[in-house]
Amino acid sequence: MITILGIDPGLQATGWGAIRVNGSALSFVGSGTITSDTRAPLAVRLAALYAGLQQVVAEIAPEEAAVETTFVSRDGAATLKLGQARGIALLAPAAQGIPVSEYAPNLVKKSVVGAGHADKRQIRHMIGVLLPRATAKSDHAADALAVAICHASHRTARAWAAA
Repeated sequence: MITILGIDPGLQATGWGAIRVNGSALSFVGSGTITSDTRAPLAVRLAALYAGLQQVVAEIAPEEAAVETTFVSRDGAATLKLGQARGIALLAPAAQGIPVSEYAPNLVKKSVVGAGHADKRQIRHMIGVLLPRATAKSDHAADALAVAICHASHRTARAWAAA
């Protein structure tokens, strides 16, 4: 059995979701959203996200983590800030020696819903199907659970390919 932490990075709200994987069986561990004060300086906001993720990593004690890659928008400044938040999402587990994998948003959606352009409602529905006890209270937390499920699926495929 392995615990996987999925992270959906965002500067205003970073979602996290943890699952346990036992063979092909998935079970819900927890999920939540870490927020930062939009009025605070960037460095303070990043520090708040890092502290929140450190706390989650300490409480959940995952063996592996997965982070969604950056969605590039037309707003370069917003994309850069999201990239900085993503850096925090990569750093928090890696600083504890936890291996971190990265997945594109379309791959996450395809892995969970079966379509690379699924909407938030479809993701939430499939989270409920795959993890009936899940209590994702935000779209960010649901997306993070989807990232963890995607990693569970792809780490299994890699293990079979290596065997």
